[in-house]
Amino acid sequence: MIEKQINTTFRILSSICILLVVAGHADFHIFDLGGMFPYYSFHVMAFLFISGYFYYEASEKDIISYIKRKLCKLMLPYLAWNFFYGLIASGLHFSGFAIGGPINLKTLFLEPFLNGHQFGYNYASWFVPALFLIEILNICMRKILGFLHIKSEWFIASACLLAGIFTIWLSINGHVWGYYKFPGRILFMFPAYQLGYLYKKHLEKYDTLPNGLYFAILFLVQLTVVLNCNGLAYSAVWCTGFVNGPFIPYITCITGIAFWLRISKILAPLYNRLKYVRLIGENTYAIMMHHILGFLLLNAFLYAISVTGTLLEDFDRIAFFTDIGYLYHLNCAYAFKWVYLAAGLGIPLVVQYITRKLAKIIFPVSLSKPPVSGS
Repeated sequence: MIEKQINTTFRILSSICILLVVAGHADFHIFDLGGMFPYYSFHVMAFLFISGYFYYEASEKDIISYIKRKLCKLMLPYLAWNFFYGLIASGLHFSGFAIGGPINLKTLFLEPFLNGHQFGYNYASWFVPALFLIEILNICMRKILGFLHIKSEWFIASACLLAGIFTIWLSINGHVWGYYKFPGRILFMFPAYQLGYLYKKHLEKYDTLPNGLYFAILFLVQLTVVLNCNGLAYSAVWCTGFVNGPFIPYITCITGIAFWLRISKILAPLYNRLKYVRLIGENTYAIMMHHILGFLLLNAFLYAISVTGTLLEDFDRIAFFTDIGYLYHLNCAYAFKWVYLAAGLGIPLVVQYITRKLAKIIFPVSLSKPPVSGS
């Protein structure tokens, strides 16, 4: 019963985090509580926290099987979809689109690990190869530390945190550029993964403060940070934007996760009634992979309206063909972002439904769903 409750809490947290990812890419800040918890101050790290939470020490008994499992759950679906989006980008180039690079061995197999933005239409999935590398790095590190009889989670988490802080310092001083961003992002994100496992092993049992006191302390800490910093957002993918020094990104990582984790715990008893939350939480991989496609298809619909009549004359057709981040505001209304959010969540769910149906036809044996979080 306890294990079910734990999984329910983290499924809700996964749902919330992927919602924040889609909203962030739509530049829709309605869920950041008036700037108190900016998405880009913690949401990427929250997925690593979740993955770290579900790491099991027993996996170290058979590293090869662990790596094979992660390849099947994370990288094989990613590589298949990367090829699909490579074909999409190449095909759209013939229609005047200037988004995405050419399809070749580098963009299919190397660029996903270096930056993940090779075809544009799936740029949000850069996180998948990064997560894969972090999980492999984690288990290999732990196996080596096991030989050295180093088992303290506090020591491991502290050492990884120091490495992350040093990486931020290098970035601030201009030493993380070009191909150095590849190891930089891994070292920067690695402490969040360790925090998830540390929380499960040692901290969760102390996470019992009453909600009122918990949120009061959390908001006081976060407000202090917000008022004394020059914006909290940073770029995990490019390992840059650390305008507040090497410590604040990890502080906001902890506060942002702490806030939404407690919200998830509060909602956990209602999980069976939260149909759409369950649906989103069960399909975070698909939503991460395809929500930019959802934005594109909505833009394509709006573009078609703009060229077939007198409506939507202010739709920027040049930006539609050249800028993957272009979003149209109907009647200049910020509220139209709700439509993009719906497309970014709904269309990936449709894609997932179709691919599962096709998979059952092609592969009669039931296929497991590849989660974003570790297992």
